[in-house]
Amino acid sequence: MGRIARWLLACYVVALLGLLLPPQPPSAWADDAATFDEDPFATAAPVTIADPLEPLNRGVFWFNDKLYFYLLKPIARGYRVVPEPARISVSHFFDNLMSPVRFANNVLQFKFSRAGEELGRFVFNSTVGVLGLFDPADSWLDLKRRDEDTGQTLGHYGVGNGFYLVLPALGPSSLRDGVGRVGDYFLEPLSYADITWLEQGGIRAFDMVNEISLDKDTYEAIKREQLDPYLFIRDAYAQRRAAQVKE
Repeated sequence: MGRIARWLLACYVVALLGLLLPPQPPSAWADDAATFDEDPFATAAPVTIADPLEPLNRGVFWFNDKLYFYLLKPIARGYRVVPEPARISVSHFFDNLMSPVRFANNVLQFKFSRAGEELGRFVFNSTVGVLGLFDPADSWLDLKRRDEDTGQTLGHYGVGNGFYLVLPALGPSSLRDGVGRVGDYFLEPLSYADITWLEQGGIRAFDMVNEISLDKDTYEAIKREQLDPYLFIRDAYAQRRAAQVKE
C-alpha cells in the first residue's frame, strides 16, 4: 500500500507542476495572423489526402456501412434501454483508460502543461471519479481532456498522411494514423490486461456500441444529405486531422 500511496502522491505533484507551467499558445494564431496580413478575405485551401486505393477503400466503406446498419446500430438501439447517465459513465470509464495515450503523446510533443492536465485528470478521475466512471476533473477542477495520439505526434514532427485508408470496423484513417494506432495500442492499459484477445475484442466492441448509443444519428444524417458520403467523410477526416496536428 505504501508504494501505491507514494506513486499517487508523485502523480499529483507532477500534475500540479504541469498546471503551473504557462500554457502554450495555439499555433493557429500565427497562421491566422499571417493570413490576415496577406489578405483579410483569404480562405484556407482545402486539405486533401491521396487516395490511390479508392476502389479497395470504397469496398471496405461498403462493408462498414452494412456492419453499422445491420449489426451495430440495432444493438445500440436495444442497449438504449440502459439509462443515459449510466451509458455516459461507461463512456467516461473508457475515456479515462485512454489517458495514458494522451499523456504520453503530449509529453512526446513537449506539451508539458497539457501533459500535466491530462495526468491530473487521470489521477483525480481514477480516484475521486470512481475508476473514471465520473469526470470531476472537468466539472470540479476545469481540467480539460487534451486529445493527442501517436498519429498526431508523427504529424507534429513532419510525417505526412501518406495515403487514405478505410479500416474494417474502425473507419477512416491514413497510412500515418494506421501506424499510429499500433503505437496507441501499446500505450493502452487494456492491451496489458490478463485477458484473451477475444475478450479484449469484446470489450472494445462494447465501447463502440456504447458510443453509438450516445450518438444522435450523425452517420445517418451524412448518408441522407451527401451525394457521396465516402468522399465527404474522406475530406472531413483529412481536414480534422490536419487541424488536430496543428493544435
